[in-house]
Amino acid sequence: MTSIIPARTAPSRVRPLPRPSGPGSAARTVPAPLAPRARLLPSLAAVYRAQLSRARVARIPLLFVATFQSVGIMVLMRGVVDGGAEARAVVAGSSVLVVAFVALNLLAQYFGQLRAGGGLDHYATLPVPPAAVVLGAAAAYASFTVPGTVFTAITGSVLFQLPMTHLWVLVAVIPLSGAALAGLGAALGLLAPRQELATLLGQLGMSAALLLGVLPADRLPEPVGWARDLLPSTYGVEALARSFDASPDWGMIGLFLAVCAAVGVLSLAVATWAYRRAAVR
Repeated sequence: MTSIIPARTAPSRVRPLPRPSGPGSAARTVPAPLAPRARLLPSLAAVYRAQLSRARVARIPLLFVATFQSVGIMVLMRGVVDGGAEARAVVAGSSVLVVAFVALNLLAQYFGQLRAGGGLDHYATLPVPPAAVVLGAAAAYASFTVPGTVFTAITGSVLFQLPMTHLWVLVAVIPLSGAALAGLGAALGLLAPRQELATLLGQLGMSAALLLGVLPADRLPEPVGWARDLLPSTYGVEALARSFDASPDWGMIGLFLAVCAAVGVLSLAVATWAYRRAAVR
């Protein structure tokens, strides 16, 4: 027979565990510390190696195109320019043009493509500083310009019968001009709202380096000369052109290289800011 009287619930014998009160109790509530932030130099080296190995196959044919273009311009100008200061300007401008083609034009296209394809999201997830991404990519692209620039300078010296005694100035001209032009190219690619516009800006920048760098400065109109002073590669061209003199003015060469270095630091800083701005969008 079933009873309709509810049965009493047995008292629970389970007691709550006492709170730990020892010295190790606070350790259970403290979150684990995060890993230390990646330093700039190791991150820069890692990005540089990755970009160098990635762009080695794709960019070497374009380097041949840039070198052939600069040598062709010198051959054409050989029929117009006989020698003197004009010949030095043509050889120096054609040599730095190789740097402009790779570091400015191709880097603007690369960052424009990276932004349009969502590649910046990949870099944003990496524990590397934004400056390491920009500097690593700029250094990798500028490294490809070394063989073409040296070959163009030697070919131009032979073509215009210029002394090659002080061609070691390229050791300073290539990295400083490369830094200035690579920073400008990265900024153009990151700030352009569309990939096609980044490609256009890169082409216009290389054309400006061609017209304002190869042509002798004394033959340019005064307003165009002002635009030439604003171009980062101008100071590298001037330093290299003065090194062809029989007795170079090393004070002026050092001044032009210092200005080129300052412009390079400024352009890379702008590119880093543009990378942060594009990565958070």
